[in-house]
Amino acid sequence: MADTFTWSPTVSNSSGSTTMKVRKAQFGDGYAQRVADGLNSAASSFSLQFVGDVAKISAILAFLRAHAGASAFYWTPLLWSAPALFTCESFSEPTRDGDVYTITATFDQTFAP
Repeated sequence: MADTFTWSPTVSNSSGSTTMKVRKAQFGDGYAQRVADGLNSAASSFSLQFVGDVAKISAILAFLRAHAGASAFYWTPLLWSAPALFTCESFSEPTRDGDVYTITATFDQTFAP
């Protein structure tokens, strides 16, 4: 069973987007037919920022490195009613401002662990 990512990102400097896979047939008179492509036709990606002390940021980095961009984990995006599977292939090295550290990470939705 997949692990669960439990840390909350900051609201500022975090964003997400969803891409819908659609099959489209375009006809000569301007008419087009569209249909969702596959069972999982919507996939989301989130660019997230995490700010915290050394313990929090170190724990997040350890979690992401342990999953190595290949193993999926559960995470619940804002306003989603249930967790979904995500991978993280890209994250920044931490920056430091006094005792506060910041990292960014990109979570991509996946449909298999």
